[in-house]
Amino acid sequence: MKVLFHFEPGTGLAAKLARLSHEALEVAFCAESDTARFERLLPSAEVLWHVLKPVTAEVVEKAPKLRLIQKMGTGLNTIDLEAARCRNIAVANMPGINAPAVAEMTLGLMLAGMRRMAAIDRSLRDEARWAVPPAEQELLGEIGGRTVGLVGLGAIPRRLMPILKMMGARLLYWTRLPKPEFEGVAEWRQLDALLEESDIVSLHLPLTDNTKHILNRRRLELLRPGALLVNTARGGLIDELALIDLLQTGRISAALDVFEQEPLHKGHPLMALSNVTLAPHTAWLTAETMARSVTVAAENCRRLMAGEPLLYQVI
Repeated sequence: MKVLFHFEPGTGLAAKLARLSHEALEVAFCAESDTARFERLLPSAEVLWHVLKPVTAEVVEKAPKLRLIQKMGTGLNTIDLEAARCRNIAVANMPGINAPAVAEMTLGLMLAGMRRMAAIDRSLRDEARWAVPPAEQELLGEIGGRTVGLVGLGAIPRRLMPILKMMGARLLYWTRLPKPEFEGVAEWRQLDALLEESDIVSLHLPLTDNTKHILNRRRLELLRPGALLVNTARGGLIDELALIDLLQTGRISAALDVFEQEPLHKGHPLMALSNVTLAPHTAWLTAETMARSVTVAAENCRRLMAGEPLLYQVI
């Protein structure tokens, strides 16, 4: 079975993929930036292991032998599900497979944002500035003693809760309805109230028609002065233009791993702001996540060949 992995692996992962070739799988990989190679490999691909670059209707059309689109992660907003459905192509994802990595990165971005690590790193490298000026010292803070608002309550925030609690944070959360099992651990709030009350707001929602720009301009303006907004979920959850306007006033700060349009282009307004910590959609990316992902993806290929039910099949 021919598998096209739309990703450029490191040496360790490449060795794992080579071993899979002895198990009736022929795995070819292709960097997401290499459009020409991708289009050469698509016509013979029976399975597409998809990471981030969107699987559009055009991609589906150019892959006549395609039987399975395997998302190497959870979010399905980058796959044209209707195009797959029309071709009877199965689609599967991997819920929770990257939760350990994303939870750790979310905590890391909270810490980096609270301590303005990106700006401090730049000033030390570029200017050899050792001391932090008094005015900037007032911007550095700790998680302990602050209120953290979690928007969504899937696998990632559930991993974060005990860690943040241990660090001394007060926890709020928003879901459509309160979760009785978290009584005594975190307090449920309506979304607007959570934004008004939190010192740190962390987003943990899928991107759907209902959640697109859930943090619109009105809601962003509810954030209290000095608040930190963290997003390791999906860029489209935030009205990015409104966020940039608010960040430029200096009233809040942000730590972002995801953006409305990816990749960020050179000179993007966010890159010029000292109160923003940026990462290139890598919260999920660890050697451990990739090893787990490839194991599940290979198992689904085996099941597809054997005519068995797929793991986590969506359509």
